[in-house]
Amino acid sequence: MPITEMLSRNARMYPDEVSLIELEPAIKSRKQITWMDFEKQANKFANALIEYGIKRGDKVVILMMNCLEWLPVYFGILKAGAMAVPLNFRFTSGEIQKCSEIAETKILVYGPEFSERINEIRDNLSFVEKFVFVGGNCPNISENYTDSYTDCYTDSYTDILGKYPANDPDVEISDYEEAALYFTSGTTGTPKPIILTHANLVSACVTENRHHLQRHEDNFLCIPPLYHTGAKMHWFGSLIVGSKAVILKGVKPQWILEAVSEEKATIVWLLVPWAQDILDAIESGEVNLEDYDLDQWRLMHIGAQPVPPSLIQRWKKVFPHHLYDTNYGLSESTGPGCVHLGIENIHKVGAIGRPGFNWEVKIVDDKDNPVPDGMVGELILKGPGIMKGYYKNPEATAGVLKNGWLYSGDMAKKDEDGFIYLVDRKKDVVISGGENIFPVEIENYLMTHNDIKDAAVIGIPDRRLGEIPVAVVETKSGRELTEDMLIQFCQALPRYKRPRKVFFDKVPRNPTGKIEKPKLREKWCNTDKSVFL
Repeated sequence: MPITEMLSRNARMYPDEVSLIELEPAIKSRKQITWMDFEKQANKFANALIEYGIKRGDKVVILMMNCLEWLPVYFGILKAGAMAVPLNFRFTSGEIQKCSEIAETKILVYGPEFSERINEIRDNLSFVEKFVFVGGNCPNISENYTDSYTDCYTDSYTDILGKYPANDPDVEISDYEEAALYFTSGTTGTPKPIILTHANLVSACVTENRHHLQRHEDNFLCIPPLYHTGAKMHWFGSLIVGSKAVILKGVKPQWILEAVSEEKATIVWLLVPWAQDILDAIESGEVNLEDYDLDQWRLMHIGAQPVPPSLIQRWKKVFPHHLYDTNYGLSESTGPGCVHLGIENIHKVGAIGRPGFNWEVKIVDDKDNPVPDGMVGELILKGPGIMKGYYKNPEATAGVLKNGWLYSGDMAKKDEDGFIYLVDRKKDVVISGGENIFPVEIENYLMTHNDIKDAAVIGIPDRRLGEIPVAVVETKSGRELTEDMLIQFCQALPRYKRPRKVFFDKVPRNPTGKIEKPKLREKWCNTDKSVFL
């Protein structure tokens, strides 16, 4: 069945029960909708899209911060038979334009945080047939999704939720129909959209629920961005049993603990920096656990980046009753779950785990032969979450999908108990706070400086973010540069892409001209250890 049927089933079974809660602690705001509200909003948006001329397989971009409207918009797109295209909220206007062009976007849904970026490129988005605005003070050039939740179901006809009918659009959708495009990138930083089907999305529901045993009584605290496969696919484990979820807009330790306490959350998925911040706040006395009711919190799990074992050891000292899991996945595998530690295997913290439910895993050499335990090879995966392919990119698809196996590009090894450990990433992507950073983008920018001869960017360990990008710079003969000068130069980059440190050295390259990054990591990852793990 398509994943949209799970929403419709929940609306039938639990119409008056709360499905989603939005908390914005900074302004002390709380909003919620029931499962029937959720279903009606998705249906209304689907009917609007159909009237706008959206047909099966058309693409609709979602460019929104986490909010109560995000998931109803997503499911409305799917109910219309279209494909949802969530974009990273950190994308620049140029990146938004490029991804929208690649996806051949017909409708672009955006929130108020993106008005300026959209205005910058609107003249270049002639292929977009309509813009839909989600938030207050809708611009005249966009369709208004809703004025407020108080008038969603009145006779107001000024917005989509007031104008369009709440009946199911009754678009027949097959299990293997294309449902979404999720953008990823390789080491070049060039966006590649991944095609996921309804069967892929449903498989994520099953796998996630099997791993974390969500029940109807659970409450999932969702903090990571919904544009990413991670947060949404973890929530899918709640969708399949009709349990509620809280969307928290903010990551301060106090806000997370307050949300768990006040909303009685039972499951929380964190990124490494947020877990570090919570522990630091507790240990410093900034927060007092006695101020919160946390007894019902049963599971904390982490994904999106390597997890330091020392972090989990600290966590278990503070929260000894918590179950814990580590999750590994890729957008190409419909997010996390193809490998996971398992809540019963905390003694193996440091490993990413064993094959997930319904998944097969192998570690192979360059000739696709399985390597012995303890030897390093490439991690490859087979299971129901494997993407259909890269959108209109058969060459890239053939490079990673071979005989039903997905080649992850991650180097790993397996111990005698079958637990898998990541060793390195072929692609040299830096993962900082759960965000992928592509070194080549920063390197290309550094090379625009008149005094730089060569530059390389690597990730080095960081206690809070997991990794941080640092630059190794070779200056031109007779030129003088300082670290402060280059840090200032990089202020033009998005904040998360800026190098945190600069080392001055010759950049090693092999005979073919490729940067030898293992040599750089060997030399610089142990520098200034007070900063790093």
